[in-house]
Amino acid sequence: MTAPILFHLPNDRNATAPPERRGIRRDQVGLMVSDRKTGDSQHTRFDRLIDFLNRGDTIVLNASRTIPAVLYGEWRRDQSVLVRRLEVRLAKQLSEQTWEVLPVKKGMRVGDEWIFSSQLKAEVIATDATSPLVTVKFSLEKEAFYEQIYRLGEPIRYEYIKKPWSLDYYQTVFATTPGSVELPSAGRAFSWELLIALRKKGINIVFLTLHTGLSYYLDDSYVMKPERNCEDYEVAEEAIATIAQTKKEGGKVIAVGTTVVRALESVVEESGQLQAQKGRTCVKIDAHTKLAVVDGLITGFHEPEASHLDLLNAFTGSKQLSKMYKEALTHQYLWHEFGDIHLLM
Repeated sequence: MTAPILFHLPNDRNATAPPERRGIRRDQVGLMVSDRKTGDSQHTRFDRLIDFLNRGDTIVLNASRTIPAVLYGEWRRDQSVLVRRLEVRLAKQLSEQTWEVLPVKKGMRVGDEWIFSSQLKAEVIATDATSPLVTVKFSLEKEAFYEQIYRLGEPIRYEYIKKPWSLDYYQTVFATTPGSVELPSAGRAFSWELLIALRKKGINIVFLTLHTGLSYYLDDSYVMKPERNCEDYEVAEEAIATIAQTKKEGGKVIAVGTTVVRALESVVEESGQLQAQKGRTCVKIDAHTKLAVVDGLITGFHEPEASHLDLLNAFTGSKQLSKMYKEALTHQYLWHEFGDIHLLM
């Protein structure tokens, strides 16, 4: 059994503002480069990533776009108003009109309604006593639904972010397809200038899409098991062809974010071949997982006991990972979506 990674994260290690509002470019955040086998690390800046990759390597990015997933609506039951302004967080889309959502108050019942605007309403259609999430059916779908949430909603903001930042700060420069309720944050540090420089060196850049679900449920006692935290993804044939050619020629495949690892390891057939796919992945990746596609990982720094740390154990041993995180704290790297970046390879 893998030993857990235990450490204390001081409050001053939380990145509370985007780097652009701290006086630096997004690609000038810190970069810690760690050897997967030894746990030894080097310390530099993210715009020097190019120094650690070789011609023929492939970087895989998640092109999912962050949506404003926090809505406020009137909570009604049997025509009676229970709460005038209830915060509801989108967690995961199940179909065109149905979502799992997280209300900030408990006690929801099937049949309860939320009124977000004259056009957008939602009805609770299922609850689960073992989960803080409830399933709702919205009154709108597709473009009409997104038009409303972009008009009414806000990006999810956790307690370490003291000031609300606009949705633009929660996007990567290459994001295209809306669907993530939280920023796929590992890709945030990339600038177009860095991407162009990487291409000029002969490093391949490919994209896939995996829409990230909610990671925190406002209840420390509840942890969503990875196998239940299913997420929608799409990996196109063009990306598969480039990745397969990279592996054939001995290059490294570098996943940008745990979301990309999850998507890529979901498209491996039993024969070991990669297959372009679109679907929903519930794959669990941890120390017991033999990675078939990914050779390296660009990621942020994760909180103590976070499930993402289990995934990192697929890349390196717990002893090495503990060493890396101790060094990250010593060098005062910043955590979370606006923080610094960690490259394991």
